[in-house]
Amino acid sequence: MNKIIIMGATSGIGFLVAQRMAEKGWKVGACGRNVASLNALKSDYPDNIFTAQIDITREKATERLTALINEMGGMDVYFHVSGVGYDNTELSEDKEMKTLETNVIGFARMIGEAYRYFRDNKVKGKIAAVTSVAGTKGIAQLAAYSSSKKFQQTYLTALNQLANNEGASIKFCDIRPGWIHTPLLKEGYSYPMEMTLDYAVPRIMKAMLRGKRVATVDWRWGILTSLWRLIPTSLWVRLNIPLNMKLSDK
Repeated sequence: MNKIIIMGATSGIGFLVAQRMAEKGWKVGACGRNVASLNALKSDYPDNIFTAQIDITREKATERLTALINEMGGMDVYFHVSGVGYDNTELSEDKEMKTLETNVIGFARMIGEAYRYFRDNKVKGKIAAVTSVAGTKGIAQLAAYSSSKKFQQTYLTALNQLANNEGASIKFCDIRPGWIHTPLLKEGYSYPMEMTLDYAVPRIMKAMLRGKRVATVDWRWGILTSLWRLIPTSLWVRLNIPLNMKLSDK
């Protein structure tokens, strides 16, 4: 039985992917902070789902991940979905630091532990992560968020190179969605090209399982990001892009 660990499985993308992978017959390690959500997954799929309450901003998070890998008898795929984001034009220090603690420090902590597991145990595996199209440009209202997503994309590229240098059998998948209707978005606001979970998750799973190195979800966002990469910085910084986000509870 194939084994996947999903970090951030208590809501949104991670929760639905955990359900779909369990339905496919995979052994699923569901991780996150919300115990009620983890218990719901375990109750619905008692034979396939293992759970662990993990806060990736805590140093002991790696120990909990290792314990879960051992409990499951190994890991074939590590899928990282955990993330937070703010609309923070005030540049509130608390909001900026929470974003960086989760999306940068927590991300590096857990991705690094997954990498060490595959490399040190000489296990063939995959590390996949949901970053964001926001990581391709700095966005005014989302300074910490968009910068943290750029960090994630660069970190995955660096580890991909490291794996090749070290001869580790690790594949990487950087999944970059646009707006998806999850708890990360404010209720009552309209977002450009917003996608439902039912629409986005099959595309995310396809990218993760079929070995795409970088996957933008969906094609409309692929076109848009290709175009805005062409915008020179001198023009980009003059643009006003209306966006609204709130803290995620994943």
